[in-house]
Amino acid sequence: MTNSIKDIVEADVLFVTGSNTTEAHPVLSLQMKRAIRKHGAKLILLDPRRIELADFATLHLRHQPGTDVAVLNAMAHVILVEGLGNDTFIAERTEGIAEFKTAVADWTPERAAIISGVPAEDIRQAARLYARAQNGAIFWAMGITQHTTGTDNVKALSNLALLTGHIGRPGTGLNPLRGQNNVQGACDMGGLVNVFPGYQPVADEAARRKFAAGWHVPFELLNPKPGLTVTEIMHGVLDGRIKAIYIMGENPMLSDPNLSHVYHALEQVEFLVVQDIFMNETAEMAHIVLPAASFAEKSGTFTSTERRVQLIRPALPLPGKARPDWQIITQIAQCLGADWSYCNPAEIFTELASLTPQYAGMSYERLAQGGLQWPCPTPDHPGTAVLHSGQFARGKGLLCPVAYKPPVEEADENFPFTLSTGRILFHWHGGTMSRRSPGLDTIAPMAEVEINPVDAQNLGINSGDCVRVESRRGTVAAAARLTDRSPEGTVFMTFHYAEAAVNLLTHDTVDPIAKIPEYKVCAVRVSRQE
Repeated sequence: MTNSIKDIVEADVLFVTGSNTTEAHPVLSLQMKRAIRKHGAKLILLDPRRIELADFATLHLRHQPGTDVAVLNAMAHVILVEGLGNDTFIAERTEGIAEFKTAVADWTPERAAIISGVPAEDIRQAARLYARAQNGAIFWAMGITQHTTGTDNVKALSNLALLTGHIGRPGTGLNPLRGQNNVQGACDMGGLVNVFPGYQPVADEAARRKFAAGWHVPFELLNPKPGLTVTEIMHGVLDGRIKAIYIMGENPMLSDPNLSHVYHALEQVEFLVVQDIFMNETAEMAHIVLPAASFAEKSGTFTSTERRVQLIRPALPLPGKARPDWQIITQIAQCLGADWSYCNPAEIFTELASLTPQYAGMSYERLAQGGLQWPCPTPDHPGTAVLHSGQFARGKGLLCPVAYKPPVEEADENFPFTLSTGRILFHWHGGTMSRRSPGLDTIAPMAEVEINPVDAQNLGINSGDCVRVESRRGTVAAAARLTDRSPEGTVFMTFHYAEAAVNLLTHDTVDPIAKIPEYKVCAVRVSRQE
């Protein structure tokens, strides 16, 4: 997030898209509700489903899944045509405006309406409401990114913030809501295929030399070539390039797309290691399982969605043979001949801070007094609550023309429904933890297929019927839930249930830049199972 959770209440317009915030980020959503109920903020919701936030929305734009760019380009068109942009901000802090104006000149709301299904006048109202706000804040999650056009979707949102100047101040900004606990911290630590900690590119020779010196390893050992993403690794196994996989805290046998493909890869790989706190579907296929410690059993730092780094301390003793991740990894490194001799997580953090500019001013001593938001470049720096207040990291913000591209797989005669996937409030991700809770499993014990009542009537499906959902890749069965939360022609399922693993249906085509699969749109057919 460019901004802090606490300043959500300072926004007078909230624009939420691709985020079922009340169910996926329930604590943060309370700030949104507070902004609306107590401070009079207006909410624009761009979402195909009638999620709970729709009850709080001034405008709910129900677009066809995968048509985000069409709507966002049309909003940009309205802002420019009607003179609603922040001309001073555009002139002083952005570049590329001439090319961008040309790119969206023919993106009228009428054109977007034909593609997206959102009425043209609603698009105009949304553009005016956001542009005229004193403080407008954009929020999104995986409903925007999990598309083959995910990068374009985010660029289109960025364009709106740059056109209006809604960035660099409290109550504004571009705020991605992270999908899992500490995923921000994992990315910060270099848990991406193309960067070292602090998003320093592996292709940058200066960065490689710095890390080689800091880690006391030969410069030649640090490969300048980016690694493979999760989906690329699975392809790599099947074509013989990948011989071993080490998986930590992830269950790709439920959470990866096209699960039949994943199963064949994990079945074929020569050596599979899983490090986790519970046995799950992936661990059951592993050659070796390493028992890890949960968050409540170890020390370290977590970095939240607002870039806040916080200390965690053990509340419980380690069970059985479980160990903290850093101890397991250090011992494996030593067995492989590395001279790693960390005594505790504080030593690791000190090394990290010395090599990562955003964390340079942090230490365990400072964090013991409370969390700090990066960038925090010096020991006396208070942390940064709002990014981009003076200038952007690249200098000027770049307005990026984005062309609309349809989803890779659209509904057709054979597969007439669009399937979208997501979460519900009571379970989390692959259910490895939440489905072990008797209370949660009592509330939401079984997988459901969310179907619009009109579609259900046409298919002869009643509430609670066992329904068969089939794509070009697989078939699952689950109970029908009739609701107008999903529009006609769209069905929705979660991926929490191994017995109805929805990712047997999804395809593994990815965004060409971010390499994120298109979980949110695939074509299926639905029938009542006798």
